[in-house]
This record gives sequence, structure tokens and C-alpha cells, in this order.
Amino acid sequence: MHALSTLVLAVWPTLAGFSVPSTPFALGGRHQPSAQSEGATETKDPKPALVDERVFSDATIQTPEGPLEYEYQVGRLVLRTEAGDARAAVFYTAYGLERPEPFDPGTRPITFCFNGGPGSSSVWLHLGTFGPRRVDLGPEGFDLAPPFRLVDNPHNLLALSDLVFVDPVTTGYSRPAEGVANSEFHGVLQDVETMGEFIRLYLTREERWASPVYLAGESYGTTRAAALADHLQSRHGIYPSGLVLVSAILNFQTARFDVGNDLAYALFLPSFAATARFHGQVGEDVPGELAEFLAEVEAFARGDYTLALMAGDRLSPVERRAVAERLARYTGLDAEWIERANLRIDISRFTKELLRAEQRTVGRLDSRYLGYDRDAVGERFEYDPSYAAIQGPYSMAQNHYVRAELGYENDLPYEILTGRVQPWDYSNVQNQYLNVGENLRRAMVKNPSLRVFVANGYYDLATPYFATHYTFDHLHLPEALRGNVTMGHYESGHMMYVRVPDLQKLRSDLGTFYAAGQR
Repeated sequence: MHALSTLVLAVWPTLAGFSVPSTPFALGGRHQPSAQSEGATETKDPKPALVDERVFSDATIQTPEGPLEYEYQVGRLVLRTEAGDARAAVFYTAYGLERPEPFDPGTRPITFCFNGGPGSSSVWLHLGTFGPRRVDLGPEGFDLAPPFRLVDNPHNLLALSDLVFVDPVTTGYSRPAEGVANSEFHGVLQDVETMGEFIRLYLTREERWASPVYLAGESYGTTRAAALADHLQSRHGIYPSGLVLVSAILNFQTARFDVGNDLAYALFLPSFAATARFHGQVGEDVPGELAEFLAEVEAFARGDYTLALMAGDRLSPVERRAVAERLARYTGLDAEWIERANLRIDISRFTKELLRAEQRTVGRLDSRYLGYDRDAVGERFEYDPSYAAIQGPYSMAQNHYVRAELGYENDLPYEILTGRVQPWDYSNVQNQYLNVGENLRRAMVKNPSLRVFVANGYYDLATPYFATHYTFDHLHLPEALRGNVTMGHYESGHMMYVRVPDLQKLRSDLGTFYAAGQR
């Protein structure tokens, strides 16, 4: 990026004859209106051809160490065929520290960040944890009354790396080109190919091929990151230095409560237990410290409970009752109810059953959050109270931020988390569970310097931490490479950064992770 004192709309070389409508801003405090950029014209074509566009400027936030000055870009980068035909416009927001001249790109990492879904924009990592501004929901993430505030984020990653937040096609402001089918982007392989092309083109345009490259994903974004690391290496010769996986899911078998798949029941149990403990539903005889309590539950889950699930109908009534009582002790659920469920606690039932007597439901993304249903005797909650808690704050903050603070204007709806990407194409793993753990293993053995940091929330019922442990324990990495994987754990949920102590801890953990990659 280029250091400028005023904000400018720039058009990269595009097909001749097209221009981009713009209303630029200048920085005066936070952004104030300025005169229109010279040469910018309005188009009357309701469906103009896609062109590259970006706004860039500089800004300052306050941190405990003093003012932090940074530069940003925001806009859409058009992906094209080699014949020059537009395929899609990909929206992104990029940040970097002002850099010295001459600039050696090898001294400055660049991290490409994206969220999951599929169908999610990058708003959660952007305005939740890594970017210079964040949504303020109070110390625990429970201050949910509008209006919602954006505040300076002293725990951002700019001291560690330049950042590029990317919205996959059909999320955020990213859209397919006119006449290009959605099926070219909405699928496991298509998504990886598209994001890989964006990264290749961005590195080329910004002259950053010599920089250490990191990928940071959350939720399905971790699925993307693991597959993308393998794709970038094999397709483009781009060898990442590191992956940051927030609330990871690589092996989908670990999170599917399907008939015949007993794995998920054992792997979700520690998170169910943590949730029951948080809401005061476990007995006083369990260990008082969370870590000690979960160590006991994990031992039962990988031992006697897994053996009981494998035994199935061979369990004697006495054995069956003993397992049910252990499960009741850890989860706060009734032992007879557990027996009637064949010792198998489905996530949807758990979120409804745990606090049924209080007519409350617990969240899936973050089980610390509680909700109300119209039907208090139903089997499944009618909405996820933890997603409802963050949907409004992040959506309103993003729509304000991109226009009022960054100065980028677009009348398209900003798709925060959309179903418009469905149906998502999983045909590459037809009749199988998607498992990109093998992609990650392949990338790591081909690139032995590739390091991975994994952030896990104890109260995450979407991608439970014990399932992530299982996945990494079954990558079958050579012993010499197992130390390249680092795990972090946090006393919150899927978006652990909504809780300020965990936001601070995550930043500290990532500081150590990035520092270990410096040469």
C-alpha cells in the first residue's frame, strides 16, 4: 500500500472505456467529505462492466503503547480469465503499517483473512479481533443493547503482519460477473481455486511475492485455509509460512450426528460438560477448576464412553446405567433421559434440554448465551441465541464502517452471512465426509517450515475443541513436524474474541506464534 495524506479512488488497469463512480473522502479526525476525485465520472449503465476499484488512505488508533499509524485499502479486485473476461469482483479490506523506503517485502508478513459459513463475509475476524477497529460488546460480550459502538482495537495484529480481509464470492460486496454461473464459485474446490487466484493476483499487484504469507481462517474458513495451503503450493508455488485456524473444522465427520457415526457424541462431550458447568448444572463433587474438570471428562470420553458407544446393544443393563450416570454427572442431564437417548446426546437436543426447567435454550456458537423459544417442550431451539447476539452488532457496524470511516460506497447489500451460496457443491467428496486434514498434512510435509496455530473455545458447540484435538491427533504427521502445531484454549465460544480477556490472550498467543516465524 502507498502512504497518502488524502483518500483516493484508484482504478487499476482495466478494459478501456470504463470508469468507476466515486465519492472520495479526506481524513480530518475521522473521515470528512472532500471534493470528487479528478477524472471520476458517473455511469448511467445500470449494469456496468466490472472494473478494479480501491480507496486508500491512512489513519491512526490509540493503543497502550501510544498512537498506531497505519494505511488501508478497500475495494474490489476483478478476477479474469487469461482472455480478459471478468469472472467475479472480490471485495477486500487491507491494512498495513507505514513502511520505510526502500521497502524489503521479505521483512514484513502479509496475512489473508476470511471467515466461514460457507456464506460468511470476513466481518467477524475483521471487526472482532484482527483489525484496527472492533465492535464493543462489553468485557464478556454480553452488552447487546443498540446502538452498537466501534472502538479502537489495541489488540489488532498490525504490529505482526499486514492484513487482507477477503470476502468470498457472493458474500460481502463480492459478486460474480454478469452471465457467470454461481456454480463456478460455490463449492469446496471452486472456492479454493477462486481464493487462490485472488491471493496470487493480490501478491502480484502489490509486489509482495517476497513476503512471508500467512492464511487466517475461522470456522469453514479453516477448512478453506487447510485446503488452500495445499492448493497454493501445488498450483501457484506459493508456500505459506503459517496458518491461523480459529475454531477449526477440518474433518466434518467429527461434527455430524448421523445414524451410524458415533464419533461426534464422544467428541462433543467435553464441550457439553463445560457448558453445564458454566450454567451451574453439574454437581459439587466435580473438580472445581475448569481445566481439571475437562481433563477428567476427556479421559472418560476417549475411554469408557467410546467403548460403550462401540459396544452398542452388547452393553449389559448395569454397564448401560453406569455410563448414563457418568454422562448425567458431567452434563447435568437426567440419567434416565440419557438412557432413553441410547447414551447419545445430540447437540440440538442438548441446547434445548440443559435448561428446559428454566425454559431457556443455550447457544451453539457460544453456549454461554441464552435464548427463549415459543415452544418450551420442543426438541430443538428455534434460533441460536449466540448468533442472534452478534448478528445485529456486526452487521450494523460493518455497514457504517465501510462508508463512514473507510469511505467506500456501494449500494449492494453487504452480505454478512448469506444463504445465497447454497447449494454448496461437495461433489468432490460425494458419499464421504469432507476431510481437508489430508490436504494440510500434504502441505506440511512438502513445506516443513509451515506452522499452524489453532484457537479453541471451550464453549463452542459448532466446532468443539476436543474434535479439533482428535483431528490433529489423526493427521499422521511425522514426529519431526508435530511441534509445528500449537493449540490455544479460551473460556468462551466460537468467536472467543467477543470476550475481552480472551481477545487479549489470543493476541498474546499470536504474538508468540508470529515471532517464532521470524528469520
